Amino acid sequence: MKGEFHSPDLDSELFPGHVTEDGTVVNMLFHDVANGWFALDRLMLIRIFMTLIVVALFAIGMRNPKLVPSGFQNVIETAIDFVRIHIAEDILGKQQGRRFLPVIATIFFTVIAFNIPTIIPGLNISPNARIGMPAVLALFGFCAFVYAGVRRYGAFKYFKSSVVIPNLPFVLHLLVVPIEILSTFIIRPVTLALRLMSNFLAGHIILVLLYSATNFFFFQLNGWTAVSGVTLLAGIAFTAYECIIIVLQAYIFALLVAVYIDMSLNAADH
Repeated sequence: MKGEFHSPDLDSELFPGHVTEDGTVVNMLFHDVANGWFALDRLMLIRIFMTLIVVALFAIGMRNPKLVPSGFQNVIETAIDFVRIHIAEDILGKQQGRRFLPVIATIFFTVIAFNIPTIIPGLNISPNARIGMPAVLALFGFCAFVYAGVRRYGAFKYFKSSVVIPNLPFVLHLLVVPIEILSTFIIRPVTLALRLMSNFLAGHIILVLLYSATNFFFFQLNGWTAVSGVTLLAGIAFTAYECIIIVLQAYIFALLVAVYIDMSLNAADH
């Protein structure tokens, strides 16, 4: 009895909607409703599932808030206080930190919720491993920091302060202004999205390879079977590492959004 190794096929998860010869659409629900506007693949179902869980947790924890929290309310408030103190207020100060806390907290808990499925058996992949959700979160952060700057300075002064460096010779402005536009309004959101997606796409691929290799080596039933123990331990260790990355990437994403908001609020000091 020998195992057979099949290279992982991620098309069905990351690029669903494959149409077979008989016209069947693979791995999509409701693909024939409203010209596919409501089509759902596995990653979309995981997003909906995790969203419902987050909403339920906060609804349960804060359904009857008390001045002195206890039980599950204490857990929820501790999590919110972590974002408020160590991200929002640490970067923006108390006044602006409280003002933008809803934005930063929404990003933080959404990223965590959509990262967690990468280590949940049966789900096994983060919805953030596909660019759609990271792009939405990055766009949300982009709108937040642009709004902060425009609200404080007005549109013209904000954009001018963001891209024009004072006291430069006019000729240098022809070079610097396009670079500043690219850096501030394009590279920031793009790198936010790509950093989040690439971390969990790479993590998913590594876990798939490690556990696929474990299965392959184990069923060799010869000298290679012992190697399955090594790949299994490596898979478990990398899963533990992913637990750290789940929180770390949420923290980095929310922290960078807070930093960008702070830079917009102080654009005139460029």
